[in-house]
Amino acid sequence: MPVPHNWQRSFSDFLSPCLKIFDHPKQRTCLPRYVRGLLAPLERKSTEPIAEHVGQPYQSLHHFLNVSPWATDPLERLLAERAQSLCGGKNAVLIIDDTALPKSGEHSVGVAHQYCGALGKLANCQALVTLTLADQRVFAPLGMRLFLPRGWTDDPDRCHLAGVPEDLQRYKSKGELALEELDRVRAQGVTFRVVLADAGYGVSKEFRQALTTRGLTWAVGVVGHQKVFGEHVTSHDPPPRVKGKGRPSKHPVPSEQARPVRDVLHALPPHHWHTVKGGKKSRWVVVRARIADGVEDARGRHLPGELVWVVGEKRRGGELKYYVTNHSASTSKAQIVRDLKARWSCETLHQQAKEELGLDHFEGRSWRGLTHHVALVMLTMLFLQTVRTATCGTAQVVTLPQARREASRTLEEVRLDRCPHCGEQLRGASP
Repeated sequence: MPVPHNWQRSFSDFLSPCLKIFDHPKQRTCLPRYVRGLLAPLERKSTEPIAEHVGQPYQSLHHFLNVSPWATDPLERLLAERAQSLCGGKNAVLIIDDTALPKSGEHSVGVAHQYCGALGKLANCQALVTLTLADQRVFAPLGMRLFLPRGWTDDPDRCHLAGVPEDLQRYKSKGELALEELDRVRAQGVTFRVVLADAGYGVSKEFRQALTTRGLTWAVGVVGHQKVFGEHVTSHDPPPRVKGKGRPSKHPVPSEQARPVRDVLHALPPHHWHTVKGGKKSRWVVVRARIADGVEDARGRHLPGELVWVVGEKRRGGELKYYVTNHSASTSKAQIVRDLKARWSCETLHQQAKEELGLDHFEGRSWRGLTHHVALVMLTMLFLQTVRTATCGTAQVVTLPQARREASRTLEEVRLDRCPHCGEQLRGASP
C-alpha cells in the first residue's frame, strides 16, 4: 500500500503546528489521542469509547472536548492553509452544502424538527452548513458551522443553557451562514475557480446576487418553476399615463413574458438533449437566458436580471434537475457540466466523515462540545486526505477508508508520550 513508511513521523509532523494552539499540557495530550480515537475501528466514536480505546481517563477527555475553552478559530485558519496547499487554486471548486446529524430529544444545541437528508424525511436533527474545497484528485473540509433554527434564536434561555455565545444567538439563514464562511476562508487565502451549491441555496436570489457582487463565478441548482427570460429580452419604458386609467406604471416593461425553466427546456427539440463528457450518466441541455430576479413590478413580477446559462439534466431513472450558472459566454458546455458534477465531492465528504470518522457520533448537548468535535473531525479528515494525495500520481490510489484503516492499525504501535512540537513529556501518557 503506497502510504507513508513512517506513520509516526507523518502523524507527528501533521499535528505539530496544531499543538502550538494549545497552552496547557493536558490539552496537548488529549488532541492526538482524540484524533487516534476518530481513526480507530470503533463502532461508536463518542467520548467514552474513544477514552477507553486510547487509554485516556474519561473525565480528562470529556473536559478537553466539552469544558476546556480552547478556540477553534486558530485551528480553522490552519485547516484553510492546508486545504489551499492540498487542492486550492485555479482548478479548485468550492462547494456549499449542509448535512444533518440525527438527534433525539430537544436539549442538544440546534436540534429541531427539520428535513434530515440522512433519513430522507422531517426528523429531529442538527444541521451543519459545510464548505468543501475540491479539485479533480481530492477534497478537503473548510468549515462546518451549526445552523440555529428560530426555535433556538428566539429563546435566549435555551441558547444560554446550551452554551451558545451571545454573538451567535441572532437568527441567520443557511445562506447567510454560508456567505459568512465563504468570506472567512477567502480572507484566509483560499482560492478557487467556481462556487457550487444545490437548489437549497440556489433558489435564493439574494444568495446568487451576493456571489455575483463578490465577483465570483457560481453554478447552483434551482427548482423547475424558476422563471427566466430569453437571452435577447429587452425592456422599454412604460406607456404614458392615460387620463382616467389609474396610476401610471413606474417600472420598465420587458419585451416578453418570463417562463418557468422546465417549460423553456422541455420545449426544445429532443436532439438538443445529449450526453456530455464528464456527465455520461445523464442527458444535458445548456442554453443562454436572463434569470427573472430583477426588480419587482407593481404586480410582483420580476424584471430581467443577470445573463446566465440555464442547464437541464435528465437522469437515467427519469429524474429531472435544473441549474443556472454565470459562467462566461465563452465557457464550453462540457466544462459547465463537469463543474456541476463536481458538487458530489461534498456528498462523499459528508458520508465518509460520518461512516469513517464519527461526525454524527457526538453525544453531548453543548455548543462548545459539538464545535470542538466537528473541528477535530475536519482535522482528521484533512490528515487522511494529505496521505491520499501522495498516492494520486501512482497506479494504486488509496481510498480514504483504506488510509483510515492503515493509519489506525499502525498508530496503535506509536508511543505518544512526548509533544511532537517541543518534546515535552505529556502527563498521563501511556508507556
